[in-house]
Amino acid sequence: MNDNYKPIVITCGDPAGVGPEVAVLAWKALRDKIPLCIIIDPSFVPKNINIKTLDHPPRTSEIKRDCLTVIRHKFAEHRVPGEPNPKNAEATIKAIEHGVQFVKNGECSAICTMPISKAILKNGANFPFPGHTEYLAHLDGRDTYGMMLINKYLRVVPATIHIPVKDITKYLNADLIEKTIKTTHRELTSRFSISNPSIWISGLNPHAGEDGTIGDEEQKFIIPVIEELCAEGYNLIGPISADTMFYGKKRRKFDAAICMYHDQALIPIKTLDFHTSVNLTIGLSFIRTSPDHGTAFDIAGKNLANPTSTIEAIKLAWNLSKKEQKDQ
Repeated sequence: MNDNYKPIVITCGDPAGVGPEVAVLAWKALRDKIPLCIIIDPSFVPKNINIKTLDHPPRTSEIKRDCLTVIRHKFAEHRVPGEPNPKNAEATIKAIEHGVQFVKNGECSAICTMPISKAILKNGANFPFPGHTEYLAHLDGRDTYGMMLINKYLRVVPATIHIPVKDITKYLNADLIEKTIKTTHRELTSRFSISNPSIWISGLNPHAGEDGTIGDEEQKFIIPVIEELCAEGYNLIGPISADTMFYGKKRRKFDAAICMYHDQALIPIKTLDFHTSVNLTIGLSFIRTSPDHGTAFDIAGKNLANPTSTIEAIKLAWNLSKKEQKDQ
């Protein structure tokens, strides 16, 4: 493979989850097309897989299709599928940190992260972040970032991410909505080469507040932000009732939809196509994708995990990184 394109680095996520196995399955599916390396304890890789163990990512031309390139990473305890161990929390966090370093120093072109358990990381290492997204932004020194979910039907971005529903209005305000719109617009124009992208914005309340009769957040800070940014030239429509903005004819009219909270955005995209949906972190200086599912401890090690989302996440990371390297 061409050394002009750096490999994608995969972090194994919580070793007790499905991350290691879907990563290996994805490597099997993509090894002829995309150079990959995975940060993992070599002992966690199935015995029937040939591996080449290194301390740093190799050059792309050094990666062989019949051999999985493993970046050696030590965990405190052995992997037991389905039995998460808080003693492995610190190493799980460090794997993410190392993966980001490899991308930022130019050894890898993008990072694809396997799922983590926030509860295990908090219990085992006092992990202070709500999730992967916030930790990656911290590592990148960014305070403006977001989560874009992508499949062949939709691109959706929740303005608030991993917070309880009861706390949404504590975090949701004009400044956050404006940053989310601008970050989404920038990502669509730069990474996806969409000129003047059409972005639709949902309301917070049922029927988008229905002129203030079912909540007044739309009048207070959602509509004013949309009107201000439209005056600046942004191509925006909203606020739109979230229960009507995703049916067939409407969803074909926008390049991305911004929703006010997590489930408002993720339910439609996962309902349309659960297995091919991919998470792209927007607002970072580097490319990060992940499968749009969790650790699935209940099926780990049972050969039941579907690698499709991981395959699609790696393909997206690769395509975006190739474009970025061509543009440089």
